[in-house]
Amino acid sequence: MKRIKAIFLTLALLSVLHLSAAEYKASYFGIKSNGTTLNTTSIQKAIDYIHEKGGGTLVFYVGRYLTGTIELKSNVHIVLKEGAILVGSTNIYDYNIDNPPYTALVYAKNASNISISGKGVIDGQGASVAYNLVDQVHKGIIEDELKLDRPAQRRPKGIYLRECKNVEIKEITIKNTADWVQVYDQCEKLLIDKITVDSKVFWNNDGLDIVDCKDVVVSNSFIDASDDAICFKSHDKNKRCENIEVRNCVARSSANGIKFGTVTSGGYKNIRIINNKVYDTFRSAFTIAAPDGGKVENIFVDSLYAYNTGNAIFLRIGKRWNTDRQGTIDNVTIQNMYVEIPATKPDTGYGYEGPIEDLPRNVSPAIIHGIPGVDINNVTLRNIEIVYPGGSNPNYAYRGTKPADLDGIPEMVEAYPEFSQWKELPAWGLYVRHASNLTLENVTFTAKEKEYRAAVVFDDVKRAALSGVKYNVPGGGKKLVKHKSTQIIQK
Repeated sequence: MKRIKAIFLTLALLSVLHLSAAEYKASYFGIKSNGTTLNTTSIQKAIDYIHEKGGGTLVFYVGRYLTGTIELKSNVHIVLKEGAILVGSTNIYDYNIDNPPYTALVYAKNASNISISGKGVIDGQGASVAYNLVDQVHKGIIEDELKLDRPAQRRPKGIYLRECKNVEIKEITIKNTADWVQVYDQCEKLLIDKITVDSKVFWNNDGLDIVDCKDVVVSNSFIDASDDAICFKSHDKNKRCENIEVRNCVARSSANGIKFGTVTSGGYKNIRIINNKVYDTFRSAFTIAAPDGGKVENIFVDSLYAYNTGNAIFLRIGKRWNTDRQGTIDNVTIQNMYVEIPATKPDTGYGYEGPIEDLPRNVSPAIIHGIPGVDINNVTLRNIEIVYPGGSNPNYAYRGTKPADLDGIPEMVEAYPEFSQWKELPAWGLYVRHASNLTLENVTFTAKEKEYRAAVVFDDVKRAALSGVKYNVPGGGKKLVKHKSTQIIQK
């Protein structure tokens, strides 16, 4: 906690410093606000000039400022006043497309003491940009791998900052990007506060990606994205996300609400997720996926409320790309959590929905799933209530709880980790496999309709303590099924 407070104090001091620096109106550099003049060169000239003068603030007033890629440099602060909109060009050649995967509207590398703030907007016009890029790829003019007709490398993000220090992103709205909305990659001392993300115009619109960053605070923000809303990633096996707090945010996604992964090469340590809300989310409210050799340790989640989401909790170790080491998950606490799971698709009606499944399964439980020989270790679930629709139909999809049934569930260690990957599971509330030192304290599983499945299934669980666990389901039914599990203590 002292570490987080120190980050806040450092960033607050930086805010005071940049407000006292020289201010320059955008119009001073010939930057036009008419929405039609391409301002890339003049905005870059302004940034370069302020940087060379030792730093200052570039202020955009009411208007639409059309631009391609601009590179932010040390000691330069951009302020978008209310009514100011930084508009991304729809011409793909106006972006740094020869610099993938760093292609972005706003880009910086190895810059320090930088910020983007104000009540203005960054609008990437992402749908038009993406389809214009697809057109150029189809014509053979641009080479870019197409995955399901989606360019893999050269779609511009909204913001991409790499190896930057002392960064503040505050109050702005970021919308309509062609790729991930904002990426902070190997950055240190980063504050993101009171921002709004609204990006549902194309695939892979992650709302916020924090990649191998250190000393980060994300607070008081609203994120609505067609892909993972708040996402931690680790791309470098020698790096990790560390000392991070996400507090007082609201997230909606057609993928996951708050997610660690999927790429997890290095790992995550000392991360706090405090007082956040998730709604209308297709996949999991909270996910930790470690399929690539990374180590996950000391994760604390408190007061997470999720409504109309496809899954509550998904913790998963896998073995996908790692060849020289094995990923681990150790010491995860999730407490004071309330989740409501619907019977129907939770993101129906949004522009880019999660995939429509064709009669594959009944509603999935919360899942904690290691792999043979590698347990998920030291997980505590405390003061949690998960409400399910119930009513699973054994004639629709069936999975029994006899030893042969449970042994027949595939491990799928190399598969892309998603809670639905096993299709039908034998529990409706919680399924735990390959785990040790598990604590369930004051956890309530509620099903609104009768269930054929057991409420909780433990398979290869070593040492678990259950106290105050309640199972609310019409007609009763099986509560806890234990298979190849030892030292299970219930109070």
